[in-house]
Amino acid sequence: MQPKYTINELKKRLQLGQHKMTPQRKVVLEVFLDNENAHLSAEDVRGMLRDRDSDIGLATVYRALELMCDLGILQKMDFGDGCSRYELNLTEPNAHQHHHLICRGCGKVFEFSDDLMDELEDTIAEKCKFKILDHQVKFFGYCEECQ
Repeated sequence: MQPKYTINELKKRLQLGQHKMTPQRKVVLEVFLDNENAHLSAEDVRGMLRDRDSDIGLATVYRALELMCDLGILQKMDFGDGCSRYELNLTEPNAHQHHHLICRGCGKVFEFSDDLMDELEDTIAEKCKFKILDHQVKFFGYCEECQ
């Protein structure tokens, strides 16, 4: 079960990184808390903020997203379409992330949480004398609706 974060817990994580919870950072984090399983681009976040009558600019959104990635609050994803997307990092440190199924038809992204890569990871680590900390897996194809 993934933990649920509150704005106060995320504020503490910012403070641990020697950063303040500015009003701009707070509303950006609130967007992710309100859309916990979403994979949002900076433009998506800016649009949601605009819907909340926020006048935060896109450059401020990008700075907030990058800072939160650096602090491990968010995770940055690339789904091969030239657009970075972000999601709340809900896993414990050193735990494997979930994987993604990306539909080439409609562009939807589905999460897949079963980790079937452990045996392969162990084999690679042993053969290559490489200490693996984590991995990400993306499958590209067509969802049931687009098939």
